[in-house]
Amino acid sequence: MSQHGKASEEELTRIRSKIGQKVTINEPPHLTEVSRDSIRHWAQATGDRNPLFLDENYAKNSIHGGLIAPPCQLYAFSRISIGYRGGLPGVHSFFAGSHWRWHEPIRLGQKINPEVTFKELKELPSKFAGRMFKQLSLIQFITDDGHEIAQADSWGMRVERVAAKEKGKYKKLELAAPYTQQQLDDIAQLYANEKCRGRDTLYFEDVNVGQTVPEIIRGPYTATTAVAFEQGWGGLFIKAHGYWFDYLRRHPAAGIANAYNIPEPPEAVHWDSALARAVGVPEAYDYGPERIAWLATLLTNWIGDEGFLAELYCEVRRFNMIGDLTYCRAKVIEKKDGNNTQGEVKLTIEAVDQRGDMTASGWAIIKLPKKPTIPKRS
Repeated sequence: MSQHGKASEEELTRIRSKIGQKVTINEPPHLTEVSRDSIRHWAQATGDRNPLFLDENYAKNSIHGGLIAPPCQLYAFSRISIGYRGGLPGVHSFFAGSHWRWHEPIRLGQKINPEVTFKELKELPSKFAGRMFKQLSLIQFITDDGHEIAQADSWGMRVERVAAKEKGKYKKLELAAPYTQQQLDDIAQLYANEKCRGRDTLYFEDVNVGQTVPEIIRGPYTATTAVAFEQGWGGLFIKAHGYWFDYLRRHPAAGIANAYNIPEPPEAVHWDSALARAVGVPEAYDYGPERIAWLATLLTNWIGDEGFLAELYCEVRRFNMIGDLTYCRAKVIEKKDGNNTQGEVKLTIEAVDQRGDMTASGWAIIKLPKKPTIPKRS
């Protein structure tokens, strides 16, 4: 019999038997079609002000000929786009990263049907909990006409909740201090300075190894920020009234009692600090996919309308808690010549909080147009 909150060998054997299989859940996705409204909601939820996503007239006159969606909006097309983390009842689960590969822009009107394959269950050494496991899935994003527009490996960690709380890993983590008015004014100015390159084409030849990308900020994080993201993403367990109690009948372990003994979903840790403290974190904290989306925005702002974000690998390393401010940064580390019309650039990416701690990091690959050659006169 499985033990609630513990990773029993019986339950681990059951989960391992699913490796290599397609995974489905009896829950409809938040999105099935790329609509104007869904694009706008995602852009607003992640702070993305790129006119390719928001201004139909602008997008119509761009190289794309119409609205496209922010690359990471694909997270909203599957409840398990952040990786299948089934089994192990009561064992704390949190998102830990994604490796995205996009093949083409995501276009208005496309219907998308993700397919999820459970790829890996790996036990990792842990000072944080009694036992810790990484669960990884492949998500393929397939349109109604049958072609794949993107895929991602996404993974999450499972840690024994009681052991994590008892070891108090985050007790010494410094919480954000109240912001002064001057600090808030400085943050407002940083947002005002954020620029999207747009039609000002960034050519492959204009980029140099060692060059840094103009940083952007996100935050300071609040419970309202979490709610805004839920409007774009849809969440895993965001249900109300009879829908929530119907779900609890099917999955009784999903509920965590709040101060009124009312069962809340596990993702309430993103807006309810009391529930976050119940799992060992001192404050409510963000959704990992948010930071990945912020880093994607950093890059799509920089590359302009004719650039293409082809790949993004990001590990979420620390919690980004209420009150935290995030600085998103990138640096060019490699250039590849590609073909006559396009080159490839690789960058490191990172998210750093106001303490100077790195909360997410990885790398990305973008494709940029080459400057047109002028034929020589004979």
